[in-house]
Amino acid sequence: MYDKSSLNAEDFINHEEILETIEYAEKNKNNMELINQILDKAAPKKVGDSVVCRGLNHREASVLLACEIPEITERMNKLAEEIKLAYYGNRIVIFAPLYLSNYCVNGCLYCPYHLKNKEIPRKKLTQKEVEEEVIALQDMGHKRLAIEAGEDPVNNPIEYIIDCIKTIYSVKHKNGAIRRVNVNIAATSVEEYKMLKDAEIGTYILFQETYNKKVYEELHPTGPKHNYDYHTEAMDRAMEAGIDDVGLGVLFGLEGYKYEFAGLLMHAEHLEAVHGVGPHTISVPRVKKASDIDPKQFDNGISDEIFAKIIAAIRIAVPYTGMIISTRESEEVRQKVLKLGVSQISGGSRTSVGGYTEEERPTDTEQFDVSDQRTLDEVVKWLMELGYIPSFCTACYREGRTGDRFMSLCKNGQILNCCHPNALMTLKEYLMDYAAEETKAIGEALIKAELERIPKEKVKEIAKDHLEKIEQGIRDFRF
Repeated sequence: MYDKSSLNAEDFINHEEILETIEYAEKNKNNMELINQILDKAAPKKVGDSVVCRGLNHREASVLLACEIPEITERMNKLAEEIKLAYYGNRIVIFAPLYLSNYCVNGCLYCPYHLKNKEIPRKKLTQKEVEEEVIALQDMGHKRLAIEAGEDPVNNPIEYIIDCIKTIYSVKHKNGAIRRVNVNIAATSVEEYKMLKDAEIGTYILFQETYNKKVYEELHPTGPKHNYDYHTEAMDRAMEAGIDDVGLGVLFGLEGYKYEFAGLLMHAEHLEAVHGVGPHTISVPRVKKASDIDPKQFDNGISDEIFAKIIAAIRIAVPYTGMIISTRESEEVRQKVLKLGVSQISGGSRTSVGGYTEEERPTDTEQFDVSDQRTLDEVVKWLMELGYIPSFCTACYREGRTGDRFMSLCKNGQILNCCHPNALMTLKEYLMDYAAEETKAIGEALIKAELERIPKEKVKEIAKDHLEKIEQGIRDFRF
């Protein structure tokens, strides 16, 4: 029986419930009365000065995903865009991954870091090399990183990860500083999550890969990651340790997408039920080519059209969550899904260990092929030309707006009052310090236009005041 409040993985990700959900969705995929009720429920509602979205449960959202009627897909796309604008406006948060080590003891069949791969050279950054990578990232203009490392208790113990975080935060180069370090490392214990919390991490991110336990165990034949329950229950341990911002994700292509979609939403419902806080972010990576890995080995690949529909359905079902898409995807795909709910993207990324200090993009230690190989400045310029505000803001984390405090502001539609001016301020900072001349000209015009249309006079005055102080060289604001 499905029990979202249980702490047992097989209760809150219940296999029979997922199968019944898929069957229910298939039976009702042309039930227009039900579909209209679901879409009406999900639509933003005006409550006082706020816009509120109720979201959907996994069964309701699965019906929308199963529906193949073009008019409904179009309504979903428009609704997803409306919800995204209501909660996150036209901001897109920018980050970069930083790979610390590709040593790994697991046998994951979809990842080139697996223990038996002899094609890939193993590398682990020293603290000096971490510093050099951070300087390279700061010189691009990055303020937010997501650190990555394989699971290896000898080469990558938690103490090494903590040392790397301290090094990253310590590097101040020219006007550069990394203000938020998100962490994507293997499932671990409450004690080690407490160590990450004490190291002042931002969001703890862990991809489930697949929610189907049988498939999961087949794809992870050896190593500690083989333990499905320990992996799936990791977010509960992280939250028990005080990390209140966690990020979910599946690797689409390993199992049928309808199964993964239902499992992902059930996990979000579980976190909300038990901890009062759903996922801060949801990532939607797809299996990509890499050393010793051919995505054609996996027979659950999805088209760009289905991929876009999944993103729209997640945005409708979980309106408050940040949605992440990486440089795994091409410029064309990323542009398409930005409108459908994505709120964070990577830019100028390198997925190899030590890749940012190499003039040429190294491929021998990449975790996956990078489809979008543009520089950060090119990505920033592209976003602004599309009408988005690239944001380098990290204020919520450093001002304590995390967990239920962030969610309360987000769910009542008030987070824009914090995020919109801060996005403009950090964009201004980027333009002053790092942007090419053409990017700078486009950005200055965008900022001017945004300030002129901000409806709340107080917010407008604060933004203008802070922008003037940035121009004077005062850089101690908490963006």
